[in-house]
Amino acid sequence: MTNILQTAAQAGSFNTLLSAIDKAGIAPELENLDGSFTLLAPTDEAFARLPEGQLDELLQDLPKLRRVLSYHVLSGDVRFEDLTEIEEAPTLEGSIIAVDHQGGIKVNSVSISQSDILAENGVIHAIDGVLMPAILAGS
Repeated sequence: MTNILQTAAQAGSFNTLLSAIDKAGIAPELENLDGSFTLLAPTDEAFARLPEGQLDELLQDLPKLRRVLSYHVLSGDVRFEDLTEIEEAPTLEGSIIAVDHQGGIKVNSVSISQSDILAENGVIHAIDGVLMPAILAGS
C-alpha cells in the first residue's frame, strides 16, 4: 500500500492539490508513515471552480496556502462511517470543520464525491469544493 500522497497521485484527479501541497512544503508531513491522516481532497474540478485568481493568489502566499491545505487534513483515520457519527472534527490547521448529515455527508457544506480511498497512513475523501478556514474565508 502507498502513503496518502502517492495514493492521491495514483487516483489522477488531485493534481492541483498535490502541486499545492508540494509548493507549500507540507508533503513530508503527509508522507510520514508514523502518523495517520484523513485528507479531505478537493478534486482538480473543485480547484477550477474557485473564483478567478484565487488559486494563483493562494499559491503566491505560502503561509496562507499552508493554512488552507492543513484545513483539509484531519488527524487520524476517519472513515466515511465515522463521519456519519460526528458533527464536527478538528483539522491540523487548528480550526473545526462541520459535518452535515442532511442529504448525504458534507463537510462545511461541501459534498464528498468519493470516500474511503485507503492509504498506508490514512484515508482520502474526495470533495467537490475547496474548504477555507473561517478566518480566511472573507479575505
